[in-house]
Amino acid sequence: MGDPKYPLLSKDGDVNIGALFSVHSIEILPSFKYTQKPQVLSCSSVSLRDFRMAQTMIFAIEEINRSQSLLPNVSVGYQIYDTCGSRLSSMSATMALMNGPEFTAGDRCNGQSPIHAIIGETESSATVILSRTTGPFKIPVISPSASCECLSNRKDYPSFFRTIASDYHQSRALAYIVKHFGWSWVGAVNSDNDYGNNGMTIFLNTAQEEGICVEYSVKFYRTEPDKLQKVVETIKQSTAKVIVAFLTSSEMYNLLDQLSIQNITGFQMIGVEGWITAKNLITPNSFHVLGGSLGFAVKKNDIEGFADYVIKAFWKTVVPCSQTEGNYSQNAVNCNTYQDLLLLKNYNEDVPEQRYSSNVYKAVYAVAHSLHNLLKCKEQAGCEKGLSIQPQQVVEALKKVNFIIKMGDHVWFDSTGATVAQYEVVNWQKDSNGSIKFKAVGYYDASLPPDQRFVLNTENITWAGGQIEKPRSVCSESCPPGTRKAAQKGRPGCCYDCIPCAEGEISNETDSNNCKQCPGEYWSNAEKNKCVLKAVEFLSFTEVMGIVLVFFSLFGAGLTVLMAILFYSKKDTPIVKANNSELSFLLLFSLALCFLCSLTFIGRPTEWSCMLRHTAFGITFVLCISCVLGKTIVVLMAFKATLPGSNIMKWFGPAQQRLSVLAFTLIQVLICVLWLKISPPFPYKNLKYYNEKIVLECSLGSTVGFWAVLGYIGLLAVLCFILAFLARKLPDKFNEAKFITFSMLIFCAVWITFIPSYVSPPGKFTVAVEIFAILASSFGLLFCIFVPKCYIILCKPEQNTKQHLMGKVSI
Repeated sequence: MGDPKYPLLSKDGDVNIGALFSVHSIEILPSFKYTQKPQVLSCSSVSLRDFRMAQTMIFAIEEINRSQSLLPNVSVGYQIYDTCGSRLSSMSATMALMNGPEFTAGDRCNGQSPIHAIIGETESSATVILSRTTGPFKIPVISPSASCECLSNRKDYPSFFRTIASDYHQSRALAYIVKHFGWSWVGAVNSDNDYGNNGMTIFLNTAQEEGICVEYSVKFYRTEPDKLQKVVETIKQSTAKVIVAFLTSSEMYNLLDQLSIQNITGFQMIGVEGWITAKNLITPNSFHVLGGSLGFAVKKNDIEGFADYVIKAFWKTVVPCSQTEGNYSQNAVNCNTYQDLLLLKNYNEDVPEQRYSSNVYKAVYAVAHSLHNLLKCKEQAGCEKGLSIQPQQVVEALKKVNFIIKMGDHVWFDSTGATVAQYEVVNWQKDSNGSIKFKAVGYYDASLPPDQRFVLNTENITWAGGQIEKPRSVCSESCPPGTRKAAQKGRPGCCYDCIPCAEGEISNETDSNNCKQCPGEYWSNAEKNKCVLKAVEFLSFTEVMGIVLVFFSLFGAGLTVLMAILFYSKKDTPIVKANNSELSFLLLFSLALCFLCSLTFIGRPTEWSCMLRHTAFGITFVLCISCVLGKTIVVLMAFKATLPGSNIMKWFGPAQQRLSVLAFTLIQVLICVLWLKISPPFPYKNLKYYNEKIVLECSLGSTVGFWAVLGYIGLLAVLCFILAFLARKLPDKFNEAKFITFSMLIFCAVWITFIPSYVSPPGKFTVAVEIFAILASSFGLLFCIFVPKCYIILCKPEQNTKQHLMGKVSI
C-alpha cells in the first residue's frame, strides 16, 4: 500500500468542504525501480492563479465562521489538495477526499464521506474525471473555472455545479464578435481536450450559422510538440488574418513561444477566458504576437479585505510554520512543502487582476447557504448540529440556492448547474510606460435581452501589432451592388467571384447572392444597381426623323393645294377640262388627305389616334385610287367612243364616274367600320422584341381587318395599273394613261417593298417606313399625274389648246 495523501492546507470543522487546486503546475515523478517503496510525489512551479483560489476559499470560510447570520454556531472546515496539474495526483486527491487520508481498519469503508462538497477542479478535463468519480456517491462538485459545455449534461453529471458560465455562451459570443467586426475569413486553433474540442465545435457551428468561413481548424495538446509545429505551419501558410484561439493558458504559452521564435506576427488573436488575461503570457516578446488581442474574460470582482489577507492573516493562521522555521503542520508534513509558497508572502499586486477568485468565493458561500438550509439554522437559535447530512441532500439544496454576495452579484444555478454568462471583453494594450495591460472594452451579459447582451467600445481598441486600424480578414472582397457572388469551386462559401448582373437584372445591396429580375416595364441601369423605367419608343414630333416626315407631309399637302389652286384658276383651259376636271379636283383633294393622314402616325399612340391612323389611311387611299381608276376608265372609254358607231361614253359619263368613286370608297368604309366594331386598333406597350425599351405602338386589333384594308387598296391599284397599261399606247399627244401607268407602278413598288419592312420587329423605324410609303406613293401620284399638266400650264401655255391636245385623236 502506498503512503496516504495529505491535504496541502486543512482545518477541521463541524462541516467540511474539500477542494482540488493545481497550486503547483509541474509534478516530479520518482524513479520506479520496483526494488523499494516509491517515494512521495513532489511538485514544483507555483501556479499563482490556483494558489489565490485556495487562499480565497479559506478567506471565505473564515468569514462564514465569523458570521452570526450564516451557520451561526457551526464551524466550517476545509481540506485543500494540490493536484500539481497531474491526472495521477488528482485521482489520488479525489480518493483521499472521499475516504479520508487514513486507511480504516477492516475490509470496508465507513460509508460516510468526510466532506460535504468539493470545490474544483480548475480545468475542464480534470473536472470531467472528478465528476465521473464522485458522481456515483452523489458528492456535489462545484468548479470555479471548468467551463466545458460537456459538463452541462445533467444525465452524466447530476451532482456537478459551477460558478462560471458554460462555454456554450462564450463560443457563440466569439462568433458574434468576429461577425461584428466584419471578419468572414478566420483560422481556428483549439486545445485538444474537452475544454477546447467542445468549445470549438460550438464556435464552428455558430460561425456557419452567421456566415463566417473558417479557413482551417487545427488543434494540439501541450505535450504534443509535433502537432504544435504543424499548427504553426498552417498559420504561416494561411491567408486569414484573424485567429480564434480556444486554448488553455498552457497551450497558448506553447503556441506563443513558437510564433515568437519564428517571428510570425500580424495576426489578430481572438481569445477565451482560459488565456486572455493569463499573466504568464506576458513576456518581453509576447506583445509582438499577442498585442491587440481581443477576448472574453471572467468578470472581475474585488473581494473586500482579501488583498490584505493574503499578506497578513493567511500566513499567521493557515501556515503557522511561516513564523518559526522547522515547525510542522498538523498533518505532520514538513514545512519544506511551503518553501516556494513562502516567496509570495509579501506579494499581493496580482490580487486585483485575479478573476477566478470571486468564483471560488461564490462557490464557498453557495455550499454554506445549502448547509444553512439543511441544518435549519436560525440567527438567534443557531443550527441543529445533530442532523446527519447526506451529500445528495447538499446537491438538492444547491439547486435551490439564491442569494446576493457582498460584491453585489446574484448567485443561483440554472438547470444545467451553471451561473449566468457574464464576460468582459478585454484588449491587450500597452501603458504609457510600456507595460502590458488588459483593458476592458465591452461586455457580454446573457441575462440581458438579445439586442443588449453584446456591447463594444471600438474606439478604445488597439488592434493586432498595436495598430489603430482594424485589420481586414476576408477570403474575397465584398461584391458591390450591381454584381452577385459566384462560389469558387471546392472552396468555402466566403470565397467567391463577383459576377456582373445580366442585362435587365440588378442587385442593390452588397454581397448579393442573386440578381433580381426587373419588372416588365423596368430595366437595369448602367451600374445594374437600380431598376429604371424602360425608355418608351415611339415616333415623336420633336425628334429629327419626325420633324422631317412632318415637313414632307405638309409640303406634299401644300403642294397639292397649290396645284388645286392652279387648276382652279385654269379650269376653263383644255388641259384641265380634259379627262373630267371634276375627278382631277377630287383626286387632288384625296391626295391632300393622303399627305395629311401620315401625321396621325406620328406622336404618342392613343386610343383615338390608333383607330384614326389606319382607317383614315385606308379610306383616303381608296378614294385616291378610285379617282385614278375613274380617270383611267375615262381614257379608255374616250378612245373607244371615237370609233365609228360607238356610243359607249353614255354608259360612263360624269354621273357614272362619281358613282363608281363613291361605290369603291363605300366598300372601304364598310370594311373599316366592321374592323372598328369587331376588334379596333389600340395603343399597346410591346415588351417582346426589345429588353431595354418599350415600343409604344398601335396594335392592329384584328390583323384580318388590317390586311383587308390594305388588300382592297392593292386590288384597286393593280386593277388601275392593268387598265392604264392597256391604254398606254393610245394615239394621243397628251396620253394621260402613260402617266397613270407610271404612277401606279411607283405605287405598287412602294407598297410591295413596305410589306417585309412592316412584318419586321416593331419600333419607330417601322412606323417611319409606313409613313414613307404613304408619302412616296402620294408624291408618285401627284408628280406623275399633275406635274406634266402644271408644266404645260406654266411653261408651255402654247400647248394648252384643244388642237394640240387632240392631235390625231380627239379626247
